[in-house]
Amino acid sequence: MLLPDGWLFFSGMMEAEKKPHSQPPTTWSALPLDLASMVLRLLPAYSDRARFAAVCPQWRAAARQLQPPALPLLVLPDGTFYSLPYDEPFRFPGCGFAGYESACGSWLVFPRDDGCFLVDPFSRATVTLPALSCVRLWPPNAVAKWSSQAGARITQPYVTWMHTKDSHEPHIKKLILCSSNLVAAVVGLGPLSQILICQPGASSWSVRAYDRLKVYEDMAFYQGKLYAIADDEQLLVVNISEDSNTGDPQVSKIGTVIKDKASPCLGQGVSGANSMSHKKIYLVESRGALLMVRRKIWLCVQEPGASDEVIAGQNEFEVFEADFVHSRWIRVSTVGDDQVLFLGRMCSRAVSVSQYGLLGNRIFFLDDDDDGCLVNYVYAEANTSCSAYDMRLGDISSPHPMISWKRHREMRLAAWLFPQD
Repeated sequence: MLLPDGWLFFSGMMEAEKKPHSQPPTTWSALPLDLASMVLRLLPAYSDRARFAAVCPQWRAAARQLQPPALPLLVLPDGTFYSLPYDEPFRFPGCGFAGYESACGSWLVFPRDDGCFLVDPFSRATVTLPALSCVRLWPPNAVAKWSSQAGARITQPYVTWMHTKDSHEPHIKKLILCSSNLVAAVVGLGPLSQILICQPGASSWSVRAYDRLKVYEDMAFYQGKLYAIADDEQLLVVNISEDSNTGDPQVSKIGTVIKDKASPCLGQGVSGANSMSHKKIYLVESRGALLMVRRKIWLCVQEPGASDEVIAGQNEFEVFEADFVHSRWIRVSTVGDDQVLFLGRMCSRAVSVSQYGLLGNRIFFLDDDDDGCLVNYVYAEANTSCSAYDMRLGDISSPHPMISWKRHREMRLAAWLFPQD
């Protein structure tokens, strides 16, 4: 005979009352760690994790010890957050986070007169960084001069930091908090950029004065080393040493790890009288490998007289893995059935999703990361959202159609924010 669950629970309590020396009732705080882990694996959203940890000190300790990576938060330029997979907006209590200019990992970056500071919305921890106007040159006696060949000024001299630092307003394009003692930034100077490093709380950045400025597309801290990639798809390693006098970090050399460009982009360049493609590149670590994601945006050139605007359209993606042994890029057809790549101009990361019952082998991307590129284009729609590219099917969908925001042209971009593990 089957009895209701409530009757079984009541019967158990009655049996406990009959035994004078029975154990006291078990409390929720005594939930075994293996069961707590099973519960956490059903909670992909950060907001649910926070509620779980708030139940009691024991659950909070279990959440820190056992939890698999949570899905990232999506933060909009106005300081609104979305805790995926939910599509209801929320804000962190007691503090507004509108006006950030960049994001890295779990940190939001805010400008201030004498530099910038990082804030972790989850822990409220802060880190201060120097102003971009405070830069320590290496070598310290560097002076502006054009590169020369055979003792004569070449026709197209390459540009260094010394030639542009006084004529352009620098801005942070990418920031990585590599460790508690090292911060790296790709700093844009017009369409070109350079790599600067410093210690948190330092009074100045450090830069190699005579390194050629490049169109750096992205940067990643991978297996204890700093890597950068330029628009020519060369993978560079940034070797960092310590100043013997001050102990501050400095870039000692930028070497080439992968020189050759990956296989030609499908449909690269002009495909018709009124269409062409624009390329963006991302670096992201996934399952121990360093991946380069090549994103192609098809652009439609309006008919003469109709409009001077170039309209952005369909997106396509290709993924390549860095083969460090043979110094080459290898195209891969999958990112893994248990993996989702979250791509953003400010911060990208791979997240395992199989434990949540979510579809993997997809790329989630933000369709508003206009980054001052040489190709100026606009979008047909004023609003944007996050989209998902299916690596297996090759199609794009809108996994969260209720999440949207207005595009901004002033470098105010939405970003992924990843709670610390």
